[in-house]
Amino acid sequence: MDERVFVEPEQLAIGMFVILDLSWLQHPFSFSSFLIQSDDQLATLRGLGLDRIRIDPARGKGPVLPVEAEPPQVPPVPTPETAFEGLTRTDQELRSERDRVLRSRIANAEKEAAAAARSARQATRQFRSEPGKAIEQIGTLIAGIAESLLGNSATMVHLLGDKGIGDEVYYHSLNVAVLALILGKAMGLDAGALQTIGVAAIFHDVGMADLAPRVRLKNEALTVAEEALLRQHCEAGAKLALRSGLPQEVALAILQHHEHLDGSGYPNRLAGEKIGPVARVIAIVNHYDHLCNPAQAAAVVTPYEALSTMFARKRNWFDGAMLAKLVHVLGVYPPGSIVQLSSGETAMVISVNAARPLRPMLLVYDPQIPKAEALILDLEELPQISISKALRAVNLPPPVHEYLSPRKRVAYFFGDEARAD
Repeated sequence: MDERVFVEPEQLAIGMFVILDLSWLQHPFSFSSFLIQSDDQLATLRGLGLDRIRIDPARGKGPVLPVEAEPPQVPPVPTPETAFEGLTRTDQELRSERDRVLRSRIANAEKEAAAAARSARQATRQFRSEPGKAIEQIGTLIAGIAESLLGNSATMVHLLGDKGIGDEVYYHSLNVAVLALILGKAMGLDAGALQTIGVAAIFHDVGMADLAPRVRLKNEALTVAEEALLRQHCEAGAKLALRSGLPQEVALAILQHHEHLDGSGYPNRLAGEKIGPVARVIAIVNHYDHLCNPAQAAAVVTPYEALSTMFARKRNWFDGAMLAKLVHVLGVYPPGSIVQLSSGETAMVISVNAARPLRPMLLVYDPQIPKAEALILDLEELPQISISKALRAVNLPPPVHEYLSPRKRVAYFFGDEARAD
């Protein structure tokens, strides 16, 4: 039979593992269960006004007191009227305000991404019939995104929700463009260079329209003949770009975006410096997006796996300095990664500050907190907590999977600094 062990607040000591049977609104800690590591935590725990506090001796690292075990007890459910009893404007209120600000900024990023996707969709559809208008529309879109990126000293890369990222507004080309522009900014490129990269990224797959649907839309592995047909989209796209009035530098990037630095790519097996810099940028983010969002659902990998695979196994394909920059701006655990924390909790990375990528913001699984109000942790503010390892979404227990809702399609947009003062 499961038993719970309790101690009086005065018996608490550093090294004990405590479990607070309270709503997260009733205490100022980041988690409801944790290892006591400081005198400040002890003082806060004793100031909660509880008669007894539950501990887990098996997970503790300090003294174990001779306490009696008691059968499980169902803690009282706090009501809205009692949830904030005894609380002043402390860390809890600051945390709630920061969470509200971050949720608002993610919502704004999703609105901006949806508007950008609609613009890209409209322009792509009219590219053949009215290329001038389509090019002008995409030019305006990219200029606006680049200006916004360059205007933010600290860029937050946000994971977008699945809502609205379907056939209606999501386009692989937009995700590639956003990532390419974020990477370009990290490389220190100016507005003109970013404009070329962004336009080339939007149109990099324009030659796909000439392919038969059985090849372009196939959800299974391609045959050798179908793969050969697919590879023709680079040359077809470059020729169409030049006929439509796109700059030669853009057309060259469209032609070369599947070339590899080791000479193993296509269509011309170019190597090293023969591949242009714009194509190098697009090649990296295009491959990353294909790994995260493959045509075959069974081939999907997590953002963490995508970056680690590119760095460990495909490094010879890409410009090393550019790949290192992408790892830097997205972090080792990019938004969308499911992770286990050093404290034992499971969480999903939802935002990364490109200036501090190793301390991302996380959505934490806690069954005591409603999903709509899920706790958001900022690892920048919690140096005692770190990410222990990445997890695969398919291996999560059903309740955890439903709570965190790992994205079926990984898409990013950006915003400004979201951390509260």
